[in-house]
Amino acid sequence: MLPLLRMARLFILLSTTVMAHAAFSAEPAASSILPMLQQHCIQCHGKDGKVKGKVDLRPLESANDGHPQPELLTKILKAVQDGDMPPEDEPPIRDEARQQLIAHLETWLADSIRTSSISPRTPVRRMNRFQYGNAVEDLLELKVELFALPERVVREYGEYFQPASGKMPDTLLAGNRPLGKSQLIAPRLEGVAPFPQDLRAEHGYDTRGDLITLSPLLMESFLTLSRSIVDSPNFGPKTSRKWNPLLAPPPAHKSADNELRKRIRLFLTRAFRRPVEKSVLERYVAHAQARLQAGASFTECMKDVIAAALVSPQFLYLYDGATTGDKPEPLDDYELASRLSFFLWGSLPDEELLAAAAAGTLRNPTQLTAQADRLMNDRRMKRFCDSFAGQWLKIEHALASEPKKKLFPDFYFSVRATSHMMLEPLLLFETVFVENRSIIDFIHSDFTYRSEALARFYRHEPQPLPLTLLMKPQEFHRVPVTSKRDGGVITNAAVLTMTSNATRTQPITRGAWLVGVIFNDPPPPPPADVPPLDEKDDHAGAKNLTLRQKLALHQERADCATCHARIDPYGFALENYDAVGRWREVYEQGQPIDSAGKLFNKRPFTSIEEFKDGLLAEKDRFTRAFASHLLAYALGREVTPADQAALDGIVTTTAADGYRLRTLMRQIVLSEPFQTKYNPATPPAR
Repeated sequence: MLPLLRMARLFILLSTTVMAHAAFSAEPAASSILPMLQQHCIQCHGKDGKVKGKVDLRPLESANDGHPQPELLTKILKAVQDGDMPPEDEPPIRDEARQQLIAHLETWLADSIRTSSISPRTPVRRMNRFQYGNAVEDLLELKVELFALPERVVREYGEYFQPASGKMPDTLLAGNRPLGKSQLIAPRLEGVAPFPQDLRAEHGYDTRGDLITLSPLLMESFLTLSRSIVDSPNFGPKTSRKWNPLLAPPPAHKSADNELRKRIRLFLTRAFRRPVEKSVLERYVAHAQARLQAGASFTECMKDVIAAALVSPQFLYLYDGATTGDKPEPLDDYELASRLSFFLWGSLPDEELLAAAAAGTLRNPTQLTAQADRLMNDRRMKRFCDSFAGQWLKIEHALASEPKKKLFPDFYFSVRATSHMMLEPLLLFETVFVENRSIIDFIHSDFTYRSEALARFYRHEPQPLPLTLLMKPQEFHRVPVTSKRDGGVITNAAVLTMTSNATRTQPITRGAWLVGVIFNDPPPPPPADVPPLDEKDDHAGAKNLTLRQKLALHQERADCATCHARIDPYGFALENYDAVGRWREVYEQGQPIDSAGKLFNKRPFTSIEEFKDGLLAEKDRFTRAFASHLLAYALGREVTPADQAALDGIVTTTAADGYRLRTLMRQIVLSEPFQTKYNPATPPAR
């Protein structure tokens, strides 16, 4: 339970009385709610400077025209919608009364958004490592990788990923890149300088513009990187399909100067994602011609052009033009083409997409949908599955999992079992995308992909194959799931292992993962002075306590209890899975496992099956959370209150089409936030 929610107890309870009167629905939302807040809530949350729970409600009563900043209203509204209020120790409010309160809060919030300058600025952001690698590979049409990308966790063999087919194979060959040291090393350009690791935001996306910058030191590394690409000893016609049309000397009967100009213009148009300005083109051409006249070869001149373009801000940065008004304005066709291609492919628009932009047809909804569908049927969508799925699930944390070998010896049947575990949820994500299945499969699916070694691990069976073979690519088989103990992303071993420590489960970590990833409502960090849970159990009677009982003693502080009341029930719902994600009925000491709790303060459960049933009954809630994750990834910024109306439409349309993933992605592309920009010359007054 968030600190904000503590102030809302009396507010919510008293609202039932207010809503009983017809006058409530007849009056403007603010005038109906404000008197109640002033009478019953402000006294503890702002009156005379007294602020409990770090929630100050004075801005609500002092807001001009009754329109406070929308962020506070959004928090209050979410608390009511999520069922976090009233708390369990207070009488519940009737569903009808809750819905009336939600409606009035939504009206107040909508009015506040309309009258507030809260349009989120479109960030100018640098390409991250993943985007840069993809962009260079596409720009030069490389037949090899530019450099190793740990973001591509699933090492694909046999090109099983065919989104145009609409079907994933029942058996496929796959490996794990970060842990696959004994697997095939993919061919790549030799001698290419490394790309520094990018920061990542709380919501897990390294597309965030406020985190991706370009320091002087980083600029130096880009200069080194771009030069190392064109100077790579194996960069040539065997590794680049663009070598002959771009770098090979022209025939003797053609003018070298004219050919330079033509090739540079075409190359820069693709690299900069729009027609190159004449002054910029002339600078590149003049440099190349001067080098040519000084005795450099045609190929060397073009290498200089490529190296310079790869460090140009017009290549490195994803940006939109300035806006002139105080509200978002439509993207131009080229900006929309870039936003679409970087969302879906993590790379530059291809020639067909740029041609649609040049024709001025891309902003037509029918044409935009057709282009989005074309991109989604391309094999380059593997990049989206690699990038978004891993970041959404925070699956890279599994790489650091090292369960104690004495307690979990069979975890090390490969380098670590995570080399197989990590592929299970990622292959599920790929299948949901390729087959355009419902995103509700992420909560629970009737199938999963497992290698034989992983299946044996789940069954506590010994591995018949030696370690060296289990480190190599493995066949993963699509197998049916008959119990809610399996299926989906919540109960797979990778997630359950990475949210445990070396010796035991961590219900708090598991609960925090759930509220952040599945509900998109990450908890705040704990107070700095909270001691860790005593691992030694050296106080009297501790050895006879269950983990739930130990945590209850640990959470006596009021400022801890509020968040733990929200997080812990979800973590304990997974307590039947041990520290490496396998089912158990009792603790090691023989005590029974208590996984009971209440979901959204209204759906009691006593087992993982009932917990999943509760989640499946809240499809729209999960869809909204997932759509928020995806919209943040697509836009490269946080989702704000100004985006809520668009999310409403995305969820409604997606639900009407069976919650299909591609439908949701199309709706994001067609949404107002995706198709607009807000880049005022000066920040708006607030």
